[in-house]
Amino acid sequence: MTKPAYTAEAHVTGGRANGHGRTASGELDIDVRMPKELGGGGGATNPEELFAVGYAACFGSALALVGQKMGLNAEDAAIVSKVSLVPEGGGQLRLAAELDVTLPSVPDAGQAAGLVQAAHQVCPYSKATRGNIDVALTVNGASLQQ
Repeated sequence: MTKPAYTAEAHVTGGRANGHGRTASGELDIDVRMPKELGGGGGATNPEELFAVGYAACFGSALALVGQKMGLNAEDAAIVSKVSLVPEGGGQLRLAAELDVTLPSVPDAGQAAGLVQAAHQVCPYSKATRGNIDVALTVNGASLQQ
């Protein structure tokens, strides 16, 4: 394995039902609970919320980087990220994600779509999910076909 540029480390006890997680850096120290929608008590975050925040933040950085290379300003991008648990047969669940990207500084529909598609190719979260989970992309209100 190639030497990583960065490694995040977390320690979790108790799983998603009644867990607690903290990062080695100490920057994140949170309780984890099953959401009410899945029969849990709620009252704390859950893995899907954490994934949604991470994916949106990573995708925002990819947009800024790709936008700079394309001569487009994507610094003001806003991303609504949804991560869902979708029922499969046999009581199993699978992940699905949606990224709704708003690019105020890129009003041209073609340029905005090209930027989002290019960012989706380089974002590490997009690379990790490609071929593994369904990811739906929307930019400035228009759905992108993949």
